[in-house]
Amino acid sequence: MASPTDLRKGRVINYNGAPHLVLEMLHRTQGRQAGFVQSTLRNIRTNSTTTTKFRSTDSVEILTTDTQKLEYSYSDREGCHFLHPETYEDSILEENLVKDARKFLSEGNAYDVLFVEDEAVQIQLPSSVELEVVEAPPAVRGDTSGAVLKPVTVKTGFVVQTPLFIKTGDTIRVSTADSSYLGRA
Repeated sequence: MASPTDLRKGRVINYNGAPHLVLEMLHRTQGRQAGFVQSTLRNIRTNSTTTTKFRSTDSVEILTTDTQKLEYSYSDREGCHFLHPETYEDSILEENLVKDARKFLSEGNAYDVLFVEDEAVQIQLPSSVELEVVEAPPAVRGDTSGAVLKPVTVKTGFVVQTPLFIKTGDTIRVSTADSSYLGRA
């Protein structure tokens, strides 16, 4: 067990029986009162965010974490399967843990996977990913006055708004933060 003053941004703690990622941490003291640590925590399993205060006399359990670069293989009823490139060990992330990241996962690409106590709990996406366009409607002649966009479908089934010149078979870069088109790859 550690003191709340040992909390740092990016660490994972056991809070209310679930692993929580420390997003923000601020040590405060008020006059003659005992100091406390105010922190913002995100539940890794549910993605809900909580703001909590820990007194300096409280204790917190800091969990051991490890980040490994794993290759996305496929998904089925069990979840999303990731393969360790050296040991060929299969790690499975349940669909509820992958959620929004699912639309950016492309088979054969490597992603950082966060392990807490040797259990895969979260995928950490890069700032942008490259995806292949599988369906793009043809551009209509005369639609070029201003920034006109058209919806295209990428290999993962996700629809992205792109400029008119993008065709089927092109590879595009997409932002994982806001799902926007960044350019051709």
